[in-house]
Amino acid sequence: MNRNLKLVINNVSKEENPKYFFEKKELKIILNLYAKMVSEGSWKDYGLSISSKQVSFIVFKNAAENAMYKICKNFKPTNKNLRYLITDTNGKILKNSFELKSLLNNADWKRLKK
Repeated sequence: MNRNLKLVINNVSKEENPKYFFEKKELKIILNLYAKMVSEGSWKDYGLSISSKQVSFIVFKNAAENAMYKICKNFKPTNKNLRYLITDTNGKILKNSFELKSLLNNADWKRLKK
């Protein structure tokens, strides 16, 4: 018998830890854009990168190629306009906003260059 195993029932944490991910409504906005871009043939694949500072939705033209863009959410931005970002793979900020929906709706994806 292994004494290091625990039975966890109702795995609910009483601590109020900050959540380091996109909220459901944010993810829905991003995935709706992703579906539109896939149907147009512009995007082919995606990935996620999660850290304590930022979460990123990474967009690929082809699965075998390097990423095209990152749609990022900063958890502790130095400026309110740096809350949401579109960056290239090197981290260069291509577009930024304090609101995700307006950032993605106002981005001209065909003209946005790396």
